[in-house]
Amino acid sequence: MATVNNGDWPSRRDLTTDQQKQELIAIFDCAAALHLNAIFLQVRPMADAFYPSRLEPWSEFLGAKPPDYDPLAFAVAEAHARGLELHAWFNPFRGNPATELRAYNYGRFVWMDPGDPDVQRRALDVITDVVRRYEVDGVHLDDYFYPYPENNADFPDEPTWQTYRGPLSRDAWRRENINRFVRDLYTSVKAIRPSVEVGISPFGIWRPRHPRQVRGLDAYAKIYADSKLWLQQGWVDYLAPQLYWPIAKREQSFPALLHWWSRQDRLGRGIVAGITINRPLNRAEIAQQIQLVRNERQAVGFILFSAHTLMQNTDSIDEALLKVIRN
Repeated sequence: MATVNNGDWPSRRDLTTDQQKQELIAIFDCAAALHLNAIFLQVRPMADAFYPSRLEPWSEFLGAKPPDYDPLAFAVAEAHARGLELHAWFNPFRGNPATELRAYNYGRFVWMDPGDPDVQRRALDVITDVVRRYEVDGVHLDDYFYPYPENNADFPDEPTWQTYRGPLSRDAWRRENINRFVRDLYTSVKAIRPSVEVGISPFGIWRPRHPRQVRGLDAYAKIYADSKLWLQQGWVDYLAPQLYWPIAKREQSFPALLHWWSRQDRLGRGIVAGITINRPLNRAEIAQQIQLVRNERQAVGFILFSAHTLMQNTDSIDEALLKVIRN
């Protein structure tokens, strides 16, 4: 459930409290009816909060005024009442125009600098605050670390780079900033509530040619996300690579990438396939993709992106899902 720009919930910024609640309940009822078992709710889309916070402002996507209820507490209660887990989904480094921490205008968005210790500390404080205060079942990050390149421009983090005096190259230093954050996030959450699952949905390709046929964005080199390392070091409880491509697309093959990721899971943490249902080709073969997940030894489930397609039942996706899930 994406909340940024009112993608999945709430559908508009002018909804009343009752309307927001009814929309959320409808999504949860749909998920339960389809025999899904978890909701991933975006609670910090851009240095803001979908719950009362002493650290960050209310999200503008909830409306012009603060809501008169706690959306996250309501979501946890309603999810659990339906036998659904509730995983709190955070964006650690995307900011907004009012962000007071070190941030830069880059491309279409504002990005906080992952190389700034205060930025990392704020993200950790925000996440651990939620883990302490709410009975969430998991903490989840998506694929935004350093931003995806735009207009061939380098990320403007010269000030923090200049303060670094170590032996690493700039690219390796950026990767180490993210590695340190992921490691610290895992240990911090586990120190508070060991039962809370920590998971990340990285870009579906670690590096081109892994496996050999694969081409595409080099997440290791371009957004400085060494997701294979996080999995193999045990800094996540599961990894959910975004495998948003169809089965027959050779250079970004869903089954080839699923199998490659499965083979990287040497600790048996579990691979959860990120599947988009927002694209017609993937909707048409959803049953086949889920069956591939079930047949892959280290794969333990799937995450569907995103909720609005289920609510609209586009191309009868709900019936297709229900049939394959119940088989």
